[in-house]
Amino acid sequence: MSDSTAAPIARPDSLYLDGAWVDPASGGRIEVINPATEEVFLRVAEATEPDIDRAVAAARTAFDHGPWPRLSPGERAGYLRAIAAKLDERVDDVARIWPSEMGSTHAVAHAFAGTIGAVYGYYADLAETFPFEERFDSPPGGGELALIVREPVGVVGAIVPWNAPINIMAYKIAPALLAGCTVVLKCSPEAPGAGYVMAEIAEEIGLPRGVLNVVTADRGPSERLVRHPGVDKISFTGSLAAGRKIAGIAAERIARLTLELGGKSAAVVLDDIDLGAAAEAIGGYACFLTGQVCSSLTRIIVSRDRHDELVDALAGVFGKVQLGDPFDAATGMGPIATRRQLEKVEHYVDLGVSEGARLAAGGRRPKELDRGWFYEPTVLANVDNGATVAREEIFGPVLSVIPAENEDHAIELANDTIFGLNNSVFTDDVDRAYAVARRLRSGTVGHNVFRSDMRIGFGGFKQSGLGREGGVDGLRPYLENKTVILEDRPSHLEPRA
Repeated sequence: MSDSTAAPIARPDSLYLDGAWVDPASGGRIEVINPATEEVFLRVAEATEPDIDRAVAAARTAFDHGPWPRLSPGERAGYLRAIAAKLDERVDDVARIWPSEMGSTHAVAHAFAGTIGAVYGYYADLAETFPFEERFDSPPGGGELALIVREPVGVVGAIVPWNAPINIMAYKIAPALLAGCTVVLKCSPEAPGAGYVMAEIAEEIGLPRGVLNVVTADRGPSERLVRHPGVDKISFTGSLAAGRKIAGIAAERIARLTLELGGKSAAVVLDDIDLGAAAEAIGGYACFLTGQVCSSLTRIIVSRDRHDELVDALAGVFGKVQLGDPFDAATGMGPIATRRQLEKVEHYVDLGVSEGARLAAGGRRPKELDRGWFYEPTVLANVDNGATVAREEIFGPVLSVIPAENEDHAIELANDTIFGLNNSVFTDDVDRAYAVARRLRSGTVGHNVFRSDMRIGFGGFKQSGLGREGGVDGLRPYLENKTVILEDRPSHLEPRA
């Protein structure tokens, strides 16, 4: 197995606070383990509570007294375009870091890294079209003119997970900066590299000091960030359990909140679709990021009389997946990100079998790989929708195939979950696909394949989260509406024609 080269990061021993590289208060370090080799890939500075306080103070000062919130959206957009250009230059670096931290294949990492700059470009373009100010002549309550002005919410604590950090942080940082907010970015201890890339870019483009602060910390300091009275909004992506706790803490002080949490998404396979084609589409995406995707289609719901055929087809697809070195172009799926996550996946598969499911494919570590946290893509057949593996998020390459009596029952099963992040409908009839999609309770519904488009919007119903990320709706949570009612017309507004 190829040895990943040193991380392309200049100052891993430091935190990026108030526009400068500083030593962590404790002097502690976090070891980042390469999941394919089980060797140390990177050591980074560990932030503790005093560092969180320093980061928030820097962001608070930058918001309350610095130029950033008082720049025009167009001026802030110029910085976003500069970030986009630098990210395009760092694609190879991100593609080196991502597999070495969480096990994605290099091909996937490189492809996705090449799209991140466009996220910042998209939000920069919104500076010209988004209504940061709206006018109302002769308001009914009196006065000459009323305005709704949309102003930055303030200091944002952005907390990102380990599975796709460069992508997830983009949909927090870009809209927050365009809105005029300042940011404390808290990276996962399992995957801090992308945060360092962003800090280096912020320094290189001359982003005003304190506008973006980057720390890596575990749970205790992360909770300090959520509780901190200097933080106006928390934007969190991660587990349901952590999201519940964050929501409770934020409620104590009515902090603004966006939560993108877990999923238990369904592929509803209708009776007119070719099962071989459906299996190829479902199985291919099930291996994406080793199944460590919150919106992954993990509940496969199919009519009882077609259940066994689909199970066999999925097993056949998984049997062709090559596991191994993420930097090898022939590898179809890399390792699971951490030993703890691997053990969690193993536990769930064992539990599924004990609760009555049939292990139809996978379900073990590959014998030919003597190191690394690899696990075969797995199919569990005849899963009851009330079983634990059908109710709880596994976050690994495990599919539960659930038999349904008919189309209505399949929709009922798909909606019978506390989650509502994503679903897909498999049918050759687009009208039927639309009709079923409107009955499914989830933030996204795809057709004949896993689909998600954060440029339009992403988020969930029910306990899959609060709010949306991406698109225009991903900007709104970083703004507060203010109504201004005036006795005359301010000079910057021309009379209406």
